[in-house]
Amino acid sequence: MATKIIVGLGNPGPKYQWTRHNAGFMVLDRLSAISGIPVTRKKYSGLFGEGSWNNTQLFLLKPQTFMNLSGQSVLTAMRFHNLSVKDLVVIHDDLDVPFGQVRLKDGGGSAGHNGLRSMVSELGDGSFARVRVGIGRPAHGDVVNYVLSDFTKVEFSLLPTVLDNILDLLSTYINEGLSKAMSLYNKRDLLQDK
Repeated sequence: MATKIIVGLGNPGPKYQWTRHNAGFMVLDRLSAISGIPVTRKKYSGLFGEGSWNNTQLFLLKPQTFMNLSGQSVLTAMRFHNLSVKDLVVIHDDLDVPFGQVRLKDGGGSAGHNGLRSMVSELGDGSFARVRVGIGRPAHGDVVNYVLSDFTKVEFSLLPTVLDNILDLLSTYINEGLSKAMSLYNKRDLLQDK
């Protein structure tokens, strides 16, 4: 059975629960609910769960270190379970992807994302898969305030559709590989079928 560690990035605590920067946590929570793998054990400076989904052994991790130190939590979990960066999938918010869209990418830099910067720094390798959840850019104003603000009511009402489509993407990636998932989901409007 193949093994993957899927990491959702976000900030801990109720203050940040519904912010755009916590899109990675939201996807992981949805995956936890659908797969029946609870992400509740306190391990690796995070909330952790393990089980199987789509004939794959999954380790699910929500670092609780705050975004800027996410890499420490991930490195600890990967070392303990003897996993490589090829086993790692990171789910994070992305300003450069419009809301309602997702991009699957294999490797790269941090693109200014502090969680990714921490991970690349700690792992010494950026060649892991990333699920870039679109949050769009603010029309005006400060980007930091924007990513740390809650989704709007309209966006929030559409989130279940977005999250379910991202789980479909993950399922396709696990079962059929990166290029197939990229061809089906990159640049697709996840809200077009609602």
